[in-house]
Amino acid sequence: MSSRKTVAKPLVRPFIKWAGGKRQLMPELIKYVPKKYNSYYEPFIGGGALLFELQPKKATISDKNEDLIKTYISVRDEIDELIELLKMYEGKNNGPDYYKIRSMDRDITIYSNMRDVEKAARLIYLNKTCYNGLYRVNSQGLFNTPFGNYTNPAICDEYVLRAVSNYLNGNDIEILQTDFEKTIETASKDDFVYFDPPYDSPDNTNFTGYQSGGFDREEQKRLKNVYEKLTEGGVYCTLSNSSTDFIHDLYKNYKVKKVKCNRAINSNGNDRGAVDEVIVSNW
Repeated sequence: MSSRKTVAKPLVRPFIKWAGGKRQLMPELIKYVPKKYNSYYEPFIGGGALLFELQPKKATISDKNEDLIKTYISVRDEIDELIELLKMYEGKNNGPDYYKIRSMDRDITIYSNMRDVEKAARLIYLNKTCYNGLYRVNSQGLFNTPFGNYTNPAICDEYVLRAVSNYLNGNDIEILQTDFEKTIETASKDDFVYFDPPYDSPDNTNFTGYQSGGFDREEQKRLKNVYEKLTEGGVYCTLSNSSTDFIHDLYKNYKVKKVKCNRAINSNGNDRGAVDEVIVSNW
């Protein structure tokens, strides 16, 4: 059984920045982790802030974003080549190179012939050099964030990447590219599931462009039904979302804590900064 008091390795931490990342919210979020649990599940893994904070010995993580999951798998399985590729990218922190590399997914012949580790290196490079570290795709699934023009981004953070690779290899961590409902099919009593879905955004101001297709309110309702089934099965569940009337009503039968969180990513500039979010717990 895992414990949230397990001594964590500090270099095991997010190696990419992801919209809605939870590192700054961690002191509050950690209060909603059971003191002891069996397996850990995180169906919307993103940057993996809570996974790497807890460093459970047994976990199932997933996301529907294919490139993101290929990146996690490459960190686990092909770390030496991934680091070599990233070192080659270190001299390409400029606009012309950035847009050339970003355009690779516009040519299906080029992109389909790239190996997964090459796609992973490209994603990490773009994540480190694009504006605000924002992974965003358009309706065709093409990466469209502009160049960030940063002075010295950590394109190849070798120590962190190797530490994460060692963690993923040294423990029972299953990595899936699938729907959240399928991810938790094996969850059972005394397991712990953390849901961090694309946030409810009635005015479309919260960033949700992690992948084409989106996550609308019907998906939010489907997630709530999964949350209920897990609760009935004795599974510990914690969920993060935006503090909207819709979400408060959806989870009105559970413990809902409103928290302040600073957000730099929002399509409405006036809504950047401290915003209200909620943490929902079933225990």
